[in-house]
Amino acid sequence: MGGISLTQLIIILVIVALIFGTKKLRNIGSDLGGAVKGFKKGMADEDEDTKELSGEAQNKTVEEEKQSSEK
Repeated sequence: MGGISLTQLIIILVIVALIFGTKKLRNIGSDLGGAVKGFKKGMADEDEDTKELSGEAQNKTVEEEKQSSEK
């Protein structure tokens, strides 16, 4: 009564391949892979931007502290 067995999974995959065709499934797979790759790249770019912004904020804070201590 548990999940799907290996035999049932294979039958489902064969039916899906017959309905959509292997070419369309390949296109869907490559589109999905490209979307995941783009998402990962976007997340990495955002992390770099965040690090740059936090570094700039720290530099401004240090400069403000130096200016206030010089007064």
